[in-house]
Amino acid sequence: MEKNFFCLFRKVIRLGLRALMLAWVTFSVFESSMAQGPKRINKAIELLSKGQPIYYVHVVDRSYEGGRKMAQTWADYITYDMEHNPLDIPRLARFMEGLIDGGPTKSGHRTPAVVVTLPIDGFDEAVVWANSWIIKQVLATGVHGLLLCHAQTPGAIQAFVEASRYPMHQQGVGEGLRVGQRGNGGQGPAAGVWGISVEKYLQKADVWPLNSDGEILLGVKIEDKVALSNTRSSLRVPGVGFAEWGPGDMSFSLGVWGLGKSNANLFRAPLPSEMQSARGRVLAACKENNLAFLNGATLENISEMIREGVMIVAGASESVANKGRQLTNRQMAW
Repeated sequence: MEKNFFCLFRKVIRLGLRALMLAWVTFSVFESSMAQGPKRINKAIELLSKGQPIYYVHVVDRSYEGGRKMAQTWADYITYDMEHNPLDIPRLARFMEGLIDGGPTKSGHRTPAVVVTLPIDGFDEAVVWANSWIIKQVLATGVHGLLLCHAQTPGAIQAFVEASRYPMHQQGVGEGLRVGQRGNGGQGPAAGVWGISVEKYLQKADVWPLNSDGEILLGVKIEDKVALSNTRSSLRVPGVGFAEWGPGDMSFSLGVWGLGKSNANLFRAPLPSEMQSARGRVLAACKENNLAFLNGATLENISEMIREGVMIVAGASESVANKGRQLTNRQMAW
């Protein structure tokens, strides 16, 4: 009887030890996966902050179902164009809901980052402020970034940044920026999209890299002769995260509009000398101000683009993105 008891006791001990070992292994795996999971809400910012180029795709279906399908996109962020498509903010909100319901991404982010191309032209400060209500309403849908087209003057870009910021964020104020003008009211829906509390949203909804904890990415298009003449002063404005030279509109402005017959022509060398010069000026100003430079790439030139300093790749297919990620030893899942 005593022998059977000790045998049973030893068996229970062994089973208990095995259970503890299994629990420890399970916890270790969980802890490891959490450590490798997302560190930020905005996938695009998370990658750029690690020095990794990012790749985007344009929205085709702007509906809720379109959002569900795009939640598993190969791209790091989604460009939602309102420059040449209707300014339909309720539809954008439904698209964001679709992204949530179709997520999370393979990298573990709640949604891919979404950058909206605004229908506002950055001709001057007055134009941007007159249309700043659009910035407020678009940000209230929970998007992760904005792109200002035809950013012709530093004043326009400054207004763009200030309209996108809450007044409690003080980085850069008095050093090229006035206090932010984004108001109370839209943070609730946006926080819900990001999957965080309203209090945390108010802390995180600021522009990166000016605010290192910010989760909003602002970009500008230097895409015509007037904008080009102000490139250096415009890209010194604090709060901008990236810039592009808008080769399609730039070709129109420089009088070589025939290039725009096919977007593929805009991503391949050799470009006319005036186009090369325009691109070079924007690239140099991006490097001077530590901004990400946006440019197109193909399978043939992706390695050259990365070596040159392109950090945001336009016009990319999945195969171009995969090749680029391999070249930079990308670790984050896609």
